[in-house]
Amino acid sequence: MKKLLITGGRVLDPKSNRDGIFDILVEEGKIKAIEENIALEDVPRIEAQALWVMPGLIDMHVHLREPGFEHKETIKSGTKSAAAGGFTTIACMPNTQPVVDQASLVEYIQIKAQREGFVKVRPIGAISKGLQGEELAPMGEMMDAGAVAFSDDGNPVVSSSLMKKALEYASMWKAVIISHCEEPSLSKGGLMNEGEMSTILGMQGIPSAAEEIMVARDIALARYTGCRVHIAHVSTAAGVELIRRAKRQGVAITAEATPHHFSLTDRAVEGYDADTKVNPPLRTQEDVEAVLKGLQDGTIDVIATDHAPHHRDEKKQEYKLAPFGIVGLETALPLAITHLIRKNILSPLQLVEKMSLHPARILNLSAGTLQVGQEADITIIDPQAEKKIDKNQLYSQGRNTPFHGQSLYGQVLYTIVDGIVVKNLEWIEKGE
Repeated sequence: MKKLLITGGRVLDPKSNRDGIFDILVEEGKIKAIEENIALEDVPRIEAQALWVMPGLIDMHVHLREPGFEHKETIKSGTKSAAAGGFTTIACMPNTQPVVDQASLVEYIQIKAQREGFVKVRPIGAISKGLQGEELAPMGEMMDAGAVAFSDDGNPVVSSSLMKKALEYASMWKAVIISHCEEPSLSKGGLMNEGEMSTILGMQGIPSAAEEIMVARDIALARYTGCRVHIAHVSTAAGVELIRRAKRQGVAITAEATPHHFSLTDRAVEGYDADTKVNPPLRTQEDVEAVLKGLQDGTIDVIATDHAPHHRDEKKQEYKLAPFGIVGLETALPLAITHLIRKNILSPLQLVEKMSLHPARILNLSAGTLQVGQEADITIIDPQAEKKIDKNQLYSQGRNTPFHGQSLYGQVLYTIVDGIVVKNLEWIEKGE
């Protein structure tokens, strides 16, 4: 009977509003007890004094690249990166090769993850066949196979008619549509945010309206159909305000923001470093402040990474040729601690809501909380530890991060999945 005792940590569980010093006993992969003092001898233990003990983090927006782009990332390397970042569950986007638009590929990812993965992987199925935006993928079959949501992320669903049908079909399985909001006729050819910096740098810009038009459309469709829409990586002040108003009106809409969109502005592009090239692009200070306000007042429900690894040679190209995207699994929590907790934007419980409880609810997962009987997915961090980000020490195959060399607070010490320590400082129990 495998047991693990976690003692004296600050237990943070927003679902039960628990925030205090407790011991947690894990037995047979589940939480057996949460009490102020659990007296047991000869049980493996983690001394968690001065540490935060949280429900395992859940990232609902990850690009694992396998199958098809294993030179960028594999399920094994991506889940190891996730474990290093404190995530116990990740949901992976379908823009692989082949595209995850049929049940067999949903099953393939799950089987591969069970064999090689360090954390739980929940596939997201494509909305349209081949991400072409022309014909709906077999959503019901993918749901039956284990898909947890649907998205054409990387591509917008341009056809409003197809998007409406997708919402109606997804609602039959109580699933959510995750929308990549981009009006392509406005964003085509753009490399960064359209504004003062793009003019100074002489680069073609992507106007904020390209995102906001599609946010407004999807709000209208969610209101009309009554179905759930989740807005991915919202980045503009007007987009945040549209979502805020829609929520006040009772529209079934949720939203996420990425750590890079709440911690960087388009001024980071000044050195033409392709590791600042993301889609949607880094925006202005006004937009960053609006995203922070949206996180604070609950307009933005989730912090998700949009982890997008690329081979180093791809990002070494000139800015115009380099692909969009950065890695994020291993920097998400330190960025959140540094820019949200230490600046009093969020409380610790609010942070856990956005990085664990809310993603679980949106994806209909039985996770995101620390309660007796629950699967023992647990993340333990030192919020005071300061560490310099070194892209050469990331566990992801991708090295494309604009945060290289930055000192950030918050270090993940243990990642526990189903009661098994899959990550500690030496990776002792699984994989390595």
